[in-house]
Amino acid sequence: MTYNILMIAAALGLLFVGAEGLVRGSASLAVRAGLSPLLAGLTIVAFGTSSPELVVSIRAALAGQGDISVGNVVGSNVLNIGLILGLTALICPIPVHRQIIKIDAPIALGVAVLLPLLLLDKSLSRLEGSLLTAGIVAYTAMNAWLARRQPALPEAQPSEDLGVPPVSRHYLLDLLFVAAGLATLVFGSRLLVDHSVVLAKTFGWSEAVIGLTIVAAGTSMPELATSLVAAIRRQPDIAVGNVVGSNVFNLLGIMGVTSLTAPLHAPGISMLDYAAMVLFSILLLPLLYTGRILHRVEGAILVGFYGLYVFVLWPK
Repeated sequence: MTYNILMIAAALGLLFVGAEGLVRGSASLAVRAGLSPLLAGLTIVAFGTSSPELVVSIRAALAGQGDISVGNVVGSNVLNIGLILGLTALICPIPVHRQIIKIDAPIALGVAVLLPLLLLDKSLSRLEGSLLTAGIVAYTAMNAWLARRQPALPEAQPSEDLGVPPVSRHYLLDLLFVAAGLATLVFGSRLLVDHSVVLAKTFGWSEAVIGLTIVAAGTSMPELATSLVAAIRRQPDIAVGNVVGSNVFNLLGIMGVTSLTAPLHAPGISMLDYAAMVLFSILLLPLLYTGRILHRVEGAILVGFYGLYVFVLWPK
């Protein structure tokens, strides 16, 4: 048991390092190719921080562990809103961009409702996966169009203010970061899934509970690190866009690509878990509307509700 716990801890570290390398290299390549820092932040960085969820879900799906694959995404979305945004707001109140309130948060709620409807039969087919994949393509295109409509940023504003790593000295270094990041993610995901399943069987836990908690928390480490560092640096505006964008990508991109790779069957994920995901998405809307700032007391509310969800979920 101790060995499996150590391997899970090592896997979480590898996922964090791999995602950091992938984001740093791909974002630098994107800006070098002419994308604005804003557009790179909305697409490359937001999706890059979700890369652990993607790799882990595909790995679990190919191994026939649909509960881990779906539980990873559902649990990550609940954790993103409840714990990550909650802790970030506790450190520093978060100003919210008007676009997120009017467009992105409602889209995140809509897809949070759509996924349980598609999974009423406890499975996700390749046809349904193609629908979800088309959705993430449309969402990315919409964000690109909206970003190009934004007024140009002052030259003095560094890309780091948008959560985008600086451009490296040479594109070969970027390619090295991307390749090493992907390799580390694949290896880390294999360790995490394999040893989590063994640990679950040791304690008599279901694969669904493991996917909703340990795996979801591990694959959400890049979002957690990005948001907390931004809050400590008093740049917490990155956090809401990062979390909302990641949630949309999790539901459309990860579930879409994963079910295209291998149709999913997830009998262990209950309607309570889907309801928690939808309720957290609903709860976020009025909190964002209150003065367009996510205050510390609202952050405490989110963290408290997340703690309650984990308490109800965890095997007694």
